[in-house]
Amino acid sequence: MDSSHPPLFLGCIADDVTGATDIASNLVQAGMRTVQVFGVPNPADLMALQADAVVVALKSRSIDRDAAVSMSLQSLAALQQAGAQRFFFKYCSTFDSTPAGNIGPVAESLMNELGVAQTIFCPAFPANGRTVYQGHLFVNGQLLNESGMHNHPLNPMTDANLVRVLQRQTTKSVGLIDWNDLRAAKVRSSMQSLADDGIAMVITDACDDDHLQRLAQQTTQLEFLTGGSGIARWLPQAWRESGLLTAVDSEPSALAAFDRVADRGRAAVLSGSCSPATNRQVHYLKSRCASLALDIERLLASPENALADMEHFLRAVPDREPLMIYSTSDPERVAQLQQAFGTAVVAEAIETAMGRLAKQLVDDHGVRRLVLAGGETAGAVTRKLGIHAIRVGPEICPGVPLTETVSAEPLSLVLKSGNFGDDQFFEKAIQVAT
Repeated sequence: MDSSHPPLFLGCIADDVTGATDIASNLVQAGMRTVQVFGVPNPADLMALQADAVVVALKSRSIDRDAAVSMSLQSLAALQQAGAQRFFFKYCSTFDSTPAGNIGPVAESLMNELGVAQTIFCPAFPANGRTVYQGHLFVNGQLLNESGMHNHPLNPMTDANLVRVLQRQTTKSVGLIDWNDLRAAKVRSSMQSLADDGIAMVITDACDDDHLQRLAQQTTQLEFLTGGSGIARWLPQAWRESGLLTAVDSEPSALAAFDRVADRGRAAVLSGSCSPATNRQVHYLKSRCASLALDIERLLASPENALADMEHFLRAVPDREPLMIYSTSDPERVAQLQQAFGTAVVAEAIETAMGRLAKQLVDDHGVRRLVLAGGETAGAVTRKLGIHAIRVGPEICPGVPLTETVSAEPLSLVLKSGNFGDDQFFEKAIQVAT
């Protein structure tokens, strides 16, 4: 490591790949040199990075609870050995989880390992329409359970009351700091009152960026925080003001300087998310470039034949033209497939296919710019391509940056959470990455 660069300050553990990129983007926008790594890291590799923040991207959101806890604790140990002073557990701004977890169990285990008696849970991301009021999560003005998230194929969210949701997942007591405490700058005193009552996990209201900024300023004493990426935009400033973060404020990378592969290769979109936002994005793009929908039933019946069909499609698309392959579908079709074949079977088949497709695109079809929609898709693709780390660059839309692999032969990657971006996002991402 360059001895002139300050040591690692912040270690983040994210429960999926696109969520990791989301918080990394906000940290970069706030002036922190940030690197994202994939999977449980080696401490020696982390210590070699010249970064103020490292974000560990796990695939732990929808897996077995004990496995999620184990890999999160291993990641924490690596970040501690690398010298991190503050820690953050990142989950989705729609609080994606089941009644059994994994948000509560992972957070509880991290708290116990760090010896932390109390922390906050702040999923709000107002810039992307996620707000919390009186403990209830809203998505673009609709209650979480009425926003389309009740149709999520893996983690359907049927309750907007986050205090109630989190309490089902943990043995610790859960409380609330509401917007009145934020407005009156009473967060620290309110947390102390809650601690006196035995409340360890504190859901926080946040209706706008002013609330997030105030919350960041009033929680600098906490060694460990949890939340979505919204508050991450304001934490570095609060740490600098309190004297905790001494690293020089870094300007986000300029696009021209960042993208070293802009003149080489073609762009491809691989979309596995079935969120309403991604459905609209797929619908917009498929009439504007060569597109193919995965035939899930054929994929399940004969993976090799289905992939051969896709290879035939790829060879028919003229060189250097962008293309899109998607499994994105409406909730009714998703439910039919899950009922017929099983949720886990369908998910595994799609992830495996997306990983193999990405490998084909890069190895055989000249693709050097990939736009990946959905955390499961992004995780499958980065694993199949053997991507270990990415540099995080300029923002395309809130929570979605352009990134570049750390390798001798770099790829440009756009890793998009299913719920993020407007209808034209895929088209914009292709243009930016080009």
